[in-house]
Amino acid sequence: MSESAVSGVRGLTVASAFAGMRNAAPVVFRAGCPDCRGRFELAASALRLAIGASSRTTFYSFTCPECGAAVRKPAGERIVELLTGGGVRTLRLHSTV
Repeated sequence: MSESAVSGVRGLTVASAFAGMRNAAPVVFRAGCPDCRGRFELAASALRLAIGASSRTTFYSFTCPECGAAVRKPAGERIVELLTGGGVRTLRLHSTV
């Protein structure tokens, strides 16, 4: 998009529309490792969310930064809402039946 006026709004350019925006603080999530019992904060990019057809197949996962264990935890509706809102990469699982 160029610096020309945004369609439908006279005199408003892309540059002026975004002029007052500031950088947002990165979202971090608190997590814990069941293996080493470490507690830490993870960036959204360190988490993955898989949404399946049931609560059994909906989970989030990450690698423990302290011990390197692959961690997989169930994700209820509220967790799904928080993770997707925080920019966590999401994979939707489809059943084959």
